[in-house]
Amino acid sequence: MTTLVRSVNFSKYSTVARGLGIDPVRMVGYVGLDKTCLLTPDLRVPEASLAEVLEASAKAADSASIGLLVGESWRLSDFGVISLLLQHQPTLRHALIELKRYRHLLSDSVVLDLVEYPTVTVVQLALVTGRANPGRQPVELAIAALLSLCRFQLGPRWKPRSVHFSHPAPTSMQIHQRVFRAQLEFDSEFDGMVLSKDELDQLNPLCDPHMARYAKDYIDLQPRNDCGTVAHDVRRALHVLLPRGRNSIEQVGQNLGVSPRTLQRQLEQVGGNFQSLVNDVRRELATRYLDGQPHSISQIATLLGFAETSVFSRWFSTQFGMPPSRWKKT
Repeated sequence: MTTLVRSVNFSKYSTVARGLGIDPVRMVGYVGLDKTCLLTPDLRVPEASLAEVLEASAKAADSASIGLLVGESWRLSDFGVISLLLQHQPTLRHALIELKRYRHLLSDSVVLDLVEYPTVTVVQLALVTGRANPGRQPVELAIAALLSLCRFQLGPRWKPRSVHFSHPAPTSMQIHQRVFRAQLEFDSEFDGMVLSKDELDQLNPLCDPHMARYAKDYIDLQPRNDCGTVAHDVRRALHVLLPRGRNSIEQVGQNLGVSPRTLQRQLEQVGGNFQSLVNDVRRELATRYLDGQPHSISQIATLLGFAETSVFSRWFSTQFGMPPSRWKKT
């Protein structure tokens, strides 16, 4: 099943590409898309085509941060039909909850989750694309777009405590430092941002509850065109929950707002199985961690929810025909 995103990213890409001396029309044609996607922000286009255009453009312009440049240009209005709702949320917490609830109107691939600690909150972002690695450019675009929402709520001069990327650091971090103005962590265990706890509940003086209700009623009339089934919802949830050791059907059900029994019944209705989905996500994340990041085997075992490294090694050997240590070497 094709993972789709709004074409607003191509609209933003067009301006950035021309500034780098790239012909955006030629680039979208290269991946089989019509130039209409450069002009119309609300089309549904394949996420894989966006990733391919960004990667090809980064190579053509010798700019390793083109995805970040596209994300930097995001404004609140680029969230499309949910922009008015986000604008009138009382706090950033409420805005992120609504963004999570209506993310299907933006992208089939984006997953958001809030992890709260005594003094900080982690806003974790994951892209579920069906590829072993979603790619650096789409991830940096998504985090920069998320930053635009935070700065609308908290002020244009706001900066997070730190910004985390699971991919390696680029040769130059000048653009990253300009965009985020915060501590940067590469080769991290997650993609996202760390905020001070009180910032999550800082009041938005522009909030109008009546306008928020009007926007919500309008949004709820929109057709749901996301990529489809409860199995996809479970996979998306597992991408952010599994590295935190939260991989039970009770924990996933809580994340999705349904009881474990209901979730199991919904999966059975579409021929799905919860443990099979956990296994699929583990396979995807295992190869990603082993191929691209400097994690030890024991760290990867923990990130995949295994209590012991030996159990992870046996599982991996069964799945891939070799132990993880050999895979990592080759």
